Amino acid sequence: MPMISGFAHLAASVLFILALRGLSHPETAQRGLTYGVVGMILAVVTTLYLPTVGSWGLTIVGVLVGGAIGAYIARKIEMTALPQLMAAFHSLVGLAAVLVASAAFSNPEAYGIGTSGDIAIVSLVEMALGVAIGAVTFTGSLIAWGKLQGTLSGKPFTFEGQHALNAALGFVLVTLIVMFCNSESGFLFFLIIMLALLMGVLMIIPIGGADMPVIVSMLNSYSGWAAAGIGFTLHNNLLIVTGALVGASGAILSYIMCKGMNRSFLNVVLGGFGGDAASGGSGDHGDRQAKIGSAEDAAFIMKSAGKVIIVPGYGMAVAQAQHVLREMVDALKEEGVEVKYAIHPVAGRMPGHMNVLLAEANVPYDEVFELEDINRDFAQADVVYVIGANDITNPSAKSDSSSPIYGMPVLDVEKAKTVLFVKRSLGSGYAGIDNPLFYADNTLMLLDDAKKMTENIVKALED
Repeated sequence: MPMISGFAHLAASVLFILALRGLSHPETAQRGLTYGVVGMILAVVTTLYLPTVGSWGLTIVGVLVGGAIGAYIARKIEMTALPQLMAAFHSLVGLAAVLVASAAFSNPEAYGIGTSGDIAIVSLVEMALGVAIGAVTFTGSLIAWGKLQGTLSGKPFTFEGQHALNAALGFVLVTLIVMFCNSESGFLFFLIIMLALLMGVLMIIPIGGADMPVIVSMLNSYSGWAAAGIGFTLHNNLLIVTGALVGASGAILSYIMCKGMNRSFLNVVLGGFGGDAASGGSGDHGDRQAKIGSAEDAAFIMKSAGKVIIVPGYGMAVAQAQHVLREMVDALKEEGVEVKYAIHPVAGRMPGHMNVLLAEANVPYDEVFELEDINRDFAQADVVYVIGANDITNPSAKSDSSSPIYGMPVLDVEKAKTVLFVKRSLGSGYAGIDNPLFYADNTLMLLDDAKKMTENIVKALED
C-alpha cells in the first residue's frame, strides 16, 4: 500500500504541474483545468485509502459539502469578482493551517509526532511556522477581500510608525516561535496565533486598492506555504508538493505584476497607493476641456479607419461588454478595417483577466497582443478604442516624476491619430490619479456604460 499511495501521489503531483502549465494560456486552459480536477480526485481517493484514515464518514461529508459550495460559487460568480473570491479562498487555506496545527499540538499522538510534552523539535518548528503563516494569511486575506469587494475602503490606511510597529511585531513573533520550540508551551502557542492574526491585519490594511491584486497573489503564495506546512505535520508528501507549487507560483505571479507596474514588491508592501477613485469629474483640466463625443461619431471615425486597436480594461469587465465588443469588431472587419487587441499585464484585477474575457467572447488568439508586442503599433494606428481602461493608458507614467505610477509601463495609446475613450465619467482611475489623456487634442471621450456605448456604436455601424 505505501508503494501504491506513493505512486498515486506522484501521479497527482505531475497532474498538478501539468494543470499549471495548461492554465498559462487560454488555448490550453481547459485542458489544464481537466488535469487539475483529475489530480485532485486521485489525491482525495488515495488519501481515503491511507491506513491513518480511520473513518470515511466525516471525510466524505466534508468533501460533498465543500464540493457543493464550490460548485455553486463557480456557477454564480462573476468574472469581475474573481480576485476577491481568490482572497476569500486563501483565507480558508490559512484557517485550515491554523486548525490542523492546533489539532496536532493538542493531540500529537494521532499525528505520529510524539506525545504531549515531548513533541519532536522538528515538528514543533513546522507547527509554529505553519500556524504563523496560516494566521497571517487568514486575516490578511479577509482584509484583501474587504478592500476588493468594497466592504472596506480601498484607500491606504496609514499611521505614523506603522513600519516600525510591523518590524517590532515580526521580531516578537520570531522570538515567540523560538521560545515555543524550546518550551512547548501552550500559552506561547496561543500567543503566536494571536500575534500572527494581528500582523495579517496590520500588514494588509495600509495597502491601497491599486496594489491589492499584487497582495492577493502574495497571499496566494502564503496559502501555499501554509499548506506545505500542513503537509509536513500530516506527513503527506502530496500536500507538501502541492503547497510548494502554489507558494512558488504565487510568488512568481507577484513578481510579474510588480514588474508590470515597475514597482518593487517591498515598495508595494511599504507604500501602497490608490483606491476609492473619484466617480465623477467636471471635464476641466486647467484651461483645457475634454471633447465629448457620441456613438455615431465613434462609428463614423472607426468605419473610416484602416487600423483600429482595442484596449480593454476593468470597466469592460464590470459592464460585461466583451461579447458586444466582438460584434463591433466583426462589423468593422466587414468594412475592411484591421483590428487588434492590446493587453496590459495588469489590466483588470489580475494578470490574464482580459485574455479570459476575450476568450469567452471567442476573440481569435492571434488578434490579442501583449504590451511589449503591440506598443510600437500605436503610432501607425488610425484609431484606438479604449474601453474601460484608465491607469494603464495614463501618459503621466512616462512624463510626471511626481506621479505614483511614474515608471510603470503603459500602452502608448496617445500616439494614435484618434483615441476613443469609453468611460462612465471623467473621474480618476483605480490608482486615484488624473489622466491627462482625457484632454488631449486627439482624444474623444465617450461617456457612458461600456456595454451600452458599444451597443450603440454597433447600431450606428449597421445603419
